[in-house]
Amino acid sequence: MSDVPVPWIAHDPASEKVVDLARRVAETSTTVLITGESGTGKDQLARLIHELSPRRDAPYLKIDCASLPHELVESELFGHERGAFTGAVDRKFGRLEMAGGGTIVLDEVAALTTAIQSKLLRVLEERTFERLGGTETLRIDARLIALTNADLARAVSAHRFREDLYFRLSVLTVQVPALRDRPSDIMPLADHMLERLAFVHGRTDITFSEAARQALVSYGWPGNVRELKNAIERALVFAQASVLTLEDFPESIRTGGSTPTSGLRSLEEIEHEAIQATLEATRYKITRAAEVLGISRKTLLDKRKKYGLH
Repeated sequence: MSDVPVPWIAHDPASEKVVDLARRVAETSTTVLITGESGTGKDQLARLIHELSPRRDAPYLKIDCASLPHELVESELFGHERGAFTGAVDRKFGRLEMAGGGTIVLDEVAALTTAIQSKLLRVLEERTFERLGGTETLRIDARLIALTNADLARAVSAHRFREDLYFRLSVLTVQVPALRDRPSDIMPLADHMLERLAFVHGRTDITFSEAARQALVSYGWPGNVRELKNAIERALVFAQASVLTLEDFPESIRTGGSTPTSGLRSLEEIEHEAIQATLEATRYKITRAAEVLGISRKTLLDKRKKYGLH
C-alpha cells in the first residue's frame, strides 16, 4: 500500500494506478474531474490530491451541488453583497474567495444549473468572478476539483450540461474504479474499516470469521466502498461475539448477491436496503428521507441505528 497522507487503501493494481495518477495530478494547478460510481470514494480522492499538492496548508472547501438549492449554490460559490437578494442582510464571502490558494471541490457538478455552469466556465477561463450583486472583479487562485457519478458526455448530448464547460473540466480526468474492479482492496479496506468502527462503538479485539471474509470478497458490492462500510457497521452492531460471522451480514452478502429462494428476500433485508437507498438519495437528510419512506422522523432514526446506517 502506498504511503499517502490521507488513508487510501491501494493493494489492487487498479487502485495503485489511481494513487499514482493522483500524485502526478497533485503537482499541477489545473482543474481536475473525478468520475466514478456512487460510493467509490471520489471525495476522499479529491482530499488526497489536495494533501499531496503544494496547496496542502491552504483551505480545502467543498460544495454539495446536488443537495443545496440552486440559489444557495451560487451564493456559496461566489458570495454576495448586502441587498443582493431578499435576506442578504450582510456581505458574504463565497468559497472562491475564502479558498485563497487552496482547493475547492464541487461535488456532483452535473447538478449545476445552466446559468451557474456559464459563470463557472468564466471562472475557469478568466480566473475572475464577482460576488452576487457586486461590481468588483475578484481573482481566483484556488484549484477546482469537480466530482460526478453522472455520464457528463451523455449529459452534454442531452443538452443538460454545457459542452465547453465539460471540455474545460475534463482536461485531467481521474476515474475511480468500482470496488468490484479492485478485488484485492476489499479485505484490506474491510479490516481498516472494522478497526475504526470497532473503536467508535467501543468494541475491541473483534475480527471477521473466515466464512465472512470469503463472502465479503465474493460479493459484487453494487454500493461500493460506502456499502462495505455500512455492512460492516451493521454486522458490528448485531454481533454478539468477538468474531463477525456470516450470519451477522445481510442476506445479499451471505448469498453472494443471489438468494437460494428464487430471489425472495426477508422483510428486514428489504427494509434495510430501502432505507439505505433513500438515505443516500436524499443525502442523509432525515426529515426528507422519512417523508419519502412514509414514516416518522423518530422511526427512521431508530431504524437507522438498528441497521447501522451512518
